[in-house]
Amino acid sequence: MSRLRGFTLALSSVVLVSAAQLGMRWSMTRLPLPADWLTAPMVDPVALGVVALAIVAYALSMLCWLGALAHLPLSRAYSLLSISYVLVYLLAASLPGFNEPFSLSRTLGVALVILGVLTINSRRIGNTSPRNAP
Repeated sequence: MSRLRGFTLALSSVVLVSAAQLGMRWSMTRLPLPADWLTAPMVDPVALGVVALAIVAYALSMLCWLGALAHLPLSRAYSLLSISYVLVYLLAASLPGFNEPFSLSRTLGVALVILGVLTINSRRIGNTSPRNAP
């Protein structure tokens, strides 16, 4: 049960940090540079709201991450964070408004990340010798 809770918290952290990254990217393409905020005629309030929500998502992600570390070995928990790279790439390349292109090299990189996460997290749970401990 503790391991399941750890995986749930780690994956919640991944979803939150991925949403935060996408929210920041979306907002920053709609806002003037911070140095120009005082002189800009109008700052998009929706984009500012998304920035605020993204900051909250980052904070919640950190809380989930701390909870995950209480239930999972660092090597497993840390590898799960790599899933956020996959999510951000796939969503930014497939959702309208982000204008991120799919490419063979990026897609291959994402596939290698997924393979690495699966490799690290596919060890037998029943094998508990000190040499092979999770």
